[in-house]
Amino acid sequence: MKTSRRIFLRGAGVTMGLPWLESLPAATGHPQRFAVLFMGTGISPGRWWAKGAGAGMELGESLAPLEPLKAKINVIDGLFNKAATGQGIHPAMTGNMLSGVPIRKGSIIQGGITMDQVLANRIGQETPQASMVLACERAMTGFHETNFSNAYSSHISWQSADSPVPNEMYPSLAFDSLFENGGRLRNTSVLDRVKDHAAALSAKIGSADKLKLEEYLASVRDVERSIERMRTDKDKAEERARDAGRPLFAMKRPQDGLPEDIRDHIRLMCDIVALGFRTDKTRVASLLLARDLSALYYPFLGVSKQHHGASHYDTEEDYQKIVRFQVSQLAYLAQRLDAMPEGPGTVLDNSCLLFLSNMWSGTKHDNKKVPVVTIGALGGKLKTGRALDYFEQGDDNRKLCSLYLGIMDRMGVELREFGDAQTRLAGF
Repeated sequence: MKTSRRIFLRGAGVTMGLPWLESLPAATGHPQRFAVLFMGTGISPGRWWAKGAGAGMELGESLAPLEPLKAKINVIDGLFNKAATGQGIHPAMTGNMLSGVPIRKGSIIQGGITMDQVLANRIGQETPQASMVLACERAMTGFHETNFSNAYSSHISWQSADSPVPNEMYPSLAFDSLFENGGRLRNTSVLDRVKDHAAALSAKIGSADKLKLEEYLASVRDVERSIERMRTDKDKAEERARDAGRPLFAMKRPQDGLPEDIRDHIRLMCDIVALGFRTDKTRVASLLLARDLSALYYPFLGVSKQHHGASHYDTEEDYQKIVRFQVSQLAYLAQRLDAMPEGPGTVLDNSCLLFLSNMWSGTKHDNKKVPVVTIGALGGKLKTGRALDYFEQGDDNRKLCSLYLGIMDRMGVELREFGDAQTRLAGF
């Protein structure tokens, strides 16, 4: 049952990690986690702002979903990625968002390892899964009109200069990976398979931990119910694809088995990240909410244009609705983590969520600065509740990669340089 710091429930063909239980022996300290969430094609510039600090911080309309969390956020203005400027629009603005190195045009892809994968390589051996790389929109093939590969627009996580980490699109497969669920019993409830082990453990732990265990198992059950439906949809989609002689990835949503409603898709992916962090299955994750050149639709917002098309009118109400919706997904994940007690704080308090886009204005394709928000304090190592502005500090003092160096430092991964930065972001 016991590893170096976590307890696992086991059943036929499944392993379920459990959250930190205070009444069981474990290593001291709590793990630090990092997740990056990305939304392509920019924000609504006039409505994306913050001023003040802590509980008194004021947030613009686009950031309003973060109001309950404002003591735990940093809204950072003015940062940019120099290697992504002056190279053309879209893929050139996206392919090195998390690496800060120049990318190459043409058929040979070349960029750099991204900071999430640097973390995965250095701290991933401490967890069963080095990182989770999830996406809510399919990758594009071919080339953009600028002669950059569309792979740069479709992936934010790269394991090497020429290889993006494959995005997991299907919530059922991400769930199975989380619980090592496989074999002929894959379609059987994971909770049913570990219930005997769970009952035996419950008899050995304190009353507070017993309540925590019950709450955790209930949360897994809620996710599993949604996963069961989507697993069935995926299986039917695979049958349709075989019958039609077409690859599954060539079919459109929902014929490809992906959730038709993007709200269901994103929320489940956020739930899976939250479970992965809570159980220490992984400490590094990336979630592509909407890729660059996004073709997602949001009929529930009353918006008829697709994401990319709406971004060309980023001063209008339609795109503001899209931006606010995506920020609300960040808030949802943060609040899920903040509701998970861990030691004297919460899982969110021991984490850093990073939200960013590849440009400031989609109307102007302007990435002289990009929107950045962090949530969480990395176990007290990161000060929060601040609105920081670096735009007038000079290009050498407002590099995204300087921010990344500072985050990695706090997670125990100290590098002399990363991307185009040799110094840490001052005041962060």
